[in-house]
Amino acid sequence: MNALALTNIVADYGTQRVLGPLSITLAPGQRVALVGKSGAGKSTLLGIMHRHWRCQGVALMPQELGLVPSLSVFHNVFMGRLAGRPVWYNLASLVRPFHRDVATILPLLEQLGIADKCWTASGELSGGQRQRVAAARAIHQQGELLLADEPVSALDGPLSDAVMAALTEAYPTAVLAMHDVELALRYTDRVIGIADGTIALDAPSHTLSSHDLRVLY
Repeated sequence: MNALALTNIVADYGTQRVLGPLSITLAPGQRVALVGKSGAGKSTLLGIMHRHWRCQGVALMPQELGLVPSLSVFHNVFMGRLAGRPVWYNLASLVRPFHRDVATILPLLEQLGIADKCWTASGELSGGQRQRVAAARAIHQQGELLLADEPVSALDGPLSDAVMAALTEAYPTAVLAMHDVELALRYTDRVIGIADGTIALDAPSHTLSSHDLRVLY
């Protein structure tokens, strides 16, 4: 994957400027945390990145998760990699999943602590469980770049660490909108702080403290 760049991008809602102009370059193998208070423009920026870079093989984990409530956990994860498979194969899996797909997805669910929910409809899960399903789907997708909007907002403690570790292991190149500044510093190597729709901070994670980031909230 080559370096990805956004140059002088802006976003408006009606007559109100909500983001930009700003420019960002993302290098291959770089994990970036987007931090800032709610409404600062983090989600808007992720959406622009997705529109501009989707042809680069982007895996997206939106804040609303995008799961199908009536489908099982297995099938929601399976849907992360529909492209490239024959239509008949994907339809057949809805009736009777193929063993090789179960053998691929089940260990991923075990890693995230939800293997026991494999055949449970996602609509019956708690918020934290659904978030882990969405993380498993993003990992299963095997894209070149991960864009994730608050990927562990419904989790805490060891579970949030487990999901962050799994996501960052699967995606050396990622942009993660984060509210938890400790996790942002621990799992990324660059932090971009967004305030009032502009870049207020852009620095290597190892040069920053949690206090440096909390002033943005």
